[in-house]
Amino acid sequence: MTQLIDFVLHIDSHLVNIVNQFGNWTYVILFAIIFVETGAVILPFLPGDSLLFAAAALAARTDNDLNVWLFAALFLIASIAGDSLNEQIGQRVGLAATKNRFFGKFINTEKIEEAQVFFDKYGGKTIAIGRFMPIIRTFVPFVAGGSQMAFMKFFRYDVIGSILWVTLCCGAGYFFGNIVVVREHFSLVVLGIIGVSLIPMVITAVKSQMKKNNA
Repeated sequence: MTQLIDFVLHIDSHLVNIVNQFGNWTYVILFAIIFVETGAVILPFLPGDSLLFAAAALAARTDNDLNVWLFAALFLIASIAGDSLNEQIGQRVGLAATKNRFFGKFINTEKIEEAQVFFDKYGGKTIAIGRFMPIIRTFVPFVAGGSQMAFMKFFRYDVIGSILWVTLCCGAGYFFGNIVVVREHFSLVVLGIIGVSLIPMVITAVKSQMKKNNA
């Protein structure tokens, strides 16, 4: 866990090391991270927003041959494909997976419940909104599948959310990631990105708790 936190907070320098070591395989590695973050219910803690921001910022630099458009295309495919896989898992297995003796150990039922509350409140829009919320975005497709939402309805919202997510995160990274102040305080920027993305989840959780207290 300590290594994961270090990777997230210093993701810019870690990405430079990955590029130097793996070259063009960097595209494959980052694609896999985004795909697994959204497609594997048991791995919601992998970096998402900060990874897109840092990758686009790195692509904007002139000291490498990375292509921000290729990054954006791969991230878009990874997010949609990962969500689709996650939704199918939820549709076929549902919450029964949380009760399984083995898989239940790796699935955060509390976060699934939070995603369920968010889903119940906003319906299909949750799929697009949840894309901007760390951890929750991993469980929303699973919950959508478990609720037996029609796949094409899910897919439409997911494509919209994924396009907005990739465009915003990569666009911000490409245009602002290499500003001197941002580069010198990249860890604080990453924390800021995480903090802002958690605001909707916190507000929803607080409102839900208030309703329970008043009931």
